[in-house]
Amino acid sequence: MNSPILDYIYQYTGIDPAYYMFALVLFVIILMILMIVILCKHKKLRKRMEAFLQGKDGENLEEIFLSCMEKAAIASKENKELQEEINLLKETQRMTYQKMGMVKYDAFREMSGELSYALALLDQEENGFIINSVYANEGSYSYIKEIKKGGSEIPLSEEEGKALNKAKNKSQA
Repeated sequence: MNSPILDYIYQYTGIDPAYYMFALVLFVIILMILMIVILCKHKKLRKRMEAFLQGKDGENLEEIFLSCMEKAAIASKENKELQEEINLLKETQRMTYQKMGMVKYDAFREMSGELSYALALLDQEENGFIINSVYANEGSYSYIKEIKKGGSEIPLSEEEGKALNKAKNKSQA
């Protein structure tokens, strides 16, 4: 060994410096292989990125992003309009007649077939009306009574009361 550094390494460690050189050469070869693998992956990634940036039929990526943003804005606007329509429908539904109760009965004992009836229609807040149709030999007569908050200011007949109770006990449609 002609080098003072190699002589010092050999004296200090007791291991031949050639082994160190061999290990360093092996380490450099491994690093070069890893570098080649990384360069190959980088080349593939670059090709994919260029294909992506090129776009379909030569379109620009910026144009694609802008069109996507426009579509998202339009969808958001349509979503807001749809939500407004849903709210309007909910408000309309709140005011529609959702509960119904009907009782058929014989108004007069000499007639059978239950040709008379009482029909109660109520909204969500139990406001509505009762129609009472009475069938007799001389003709048919209809009466209507207003219902507010589940009750009437005018006294109800037994059949009208039954129809109102049926309507109140119905769940919302």
